[in-house]
Amino acid sequence: MSKAPTGLYRRSKGGGGPRPGPNAGAKPGAGAPHDGRGADAPARSARPDAGPAPAKEVTSLSNPLVKDLRGLHSKKERAETGLFLAEGLKLVADAIEQNWPIRTLVHAVKVREQPMVRRIADAARACGALVVEVSDDVLVKISRRDNPQMVVAAFEQRLLSLDDIDPSGTTVWVALEGIKDPGNLGTILRTVDSVGATGAILIGDTTDPFALEAVRATMGSIFHVPLAAGTMAEFAAWKAKHRVPVVGTHLKGAVDYRSIAYPEPVVLLMGNEQSGLPDAYVELCDHVVKIPMAGRADSLNLAIATAVMLYEIRRPRLGL
Repeated sequence: MSKAPTGLYRRSKGGGGPRPGPNAGAKPGAGAPHDGRGADAPARSARPDAGPAPAKEVTSLSNPLVKDLRGLHSKKERAETGLFLAEGLKLVADAIEQNWPIRTLVHAVKVREQPMVRRIADAARACGALVVEVSDDVLVKISRRDNPQMVVAAFEQRLLSLDDIDPSGTTVWVALEGIKDPGNLGTILRTVDSVGATGAILIGDTTDPFALEAVRATMGSIFHVPLAAGTMAEFAAWKAKHRVPVVGTHLKGAVDYRSIAYPEPVVLLMGNEQSGLPDAYVELCDHVVKIPMAGRADSLNLAIATAVMLYEIRRPRLGL
């Protein structure tokens, strides 16, 4: 990826911190300012009387910034830079409101006068982000869609380690082993948010939660749901350390999912789309339940099964 002084890698004020997990191998200097000055140059002093900086305007498809933003469709580039793309005015505004570290805000020239666009542009500048106005052709190239959203932004990734999680109190975590489909993952994160569960844990080799398809499927919940990642060994050690009950789902489970009282804290452990929960993970479970099938289908889509389980676990608190 080009490291031209496009501003994409400018770190927003107060944002980010270390990114454990898949971002541990970030390129040196990927989060440092790229404004043409040396690394040891003093920061420019603020000029309170100067007003907000004007937006940078980009109309050329060959602009290095376009290449950098388009590159974030690649898992490799997301891992190396620690950044990801989010699309849509409401979603981006919600992320900024949640103080999610933003690096670059891009919007179509034709929406510059919309009040909400102006508000988020001002908020992004206040965070130290680059604000860019682009032509429709540039938006199409960045988003890789024929009918792109009018607002796109590059944000810093946030991914916790299991050591960062204390599953005490009334917490409900969803642990996903080897989930492969970004749409399923995004839908599950949206469900976690909807039922008021605490967060999600990715175990083993999973799809990238910051892939654009996953981010789209969350409908903004990526900015509300704490997300952690770890290996099976780390998950087992974390469970043992905190003595948190784990409930798994399995077709061979002997207990109907509606027949037990779910404790809190609790971890709901779900297997992947292809093979379900492996035997080694079943051994970690305090309860193994099943969702009965009445028709010819012998299983549910992973996102749907997770939603069924979460609503049952949270039913007493949701008043259902």
